[in-house]
Amino acid sequence: MFSKEDAKRIRQEFWTSFGQEYPRKWLLYNTKVKEISLKFTFTTKLAQVSIDIDADDALIQEYYYEKIWSLEQILKTEFIPNIILDPKYEVTAGKFVSRAYIQLNNVSIHNKKTWQEVYHFLYDNMTQLELFFYEYEDFIKG
Repeated sequence: MFSKEDAKRIRQEFWTSFGQEYPRKWLLYNTKVKEISLKFTFTTKLAQVSIDIDADDALIQEYYYEKIWSLEQILKTEFIPNIILDPKYEVTAGKFVSRAYIQLNNVSIHNKKTWQEVYHFLYDNMTQLELFFYEYEDFIKG
């Protein structure tokens, strides 16, 4: 078990080393649509790359989710074959977003032996998710 301070230090070390390994500016929150963001996630159980739709208004959230959902076949055939689309993905207790994601299981941010595998997973899949977003940005925003 790690103390909170140790866990924080390890997270910082991972994200710093990932940034050094792949020094580029990611799209992430700069989608120009406040309800849509691209995210990296790495926990003690899994790594994920996702596009999240998080709106206070359920109709707006559904609107953007339907746009992404309508592109599911293209997303799977041209960008990320194993992507999962979930209209109600729980991010924290009682907090749900609509999420399209790819996940790598059996890795841990606390296990440095898994870091290289996670670096490649995050980089490859975020690159593809960004390419998808840029390609269909006008449709998604429209």
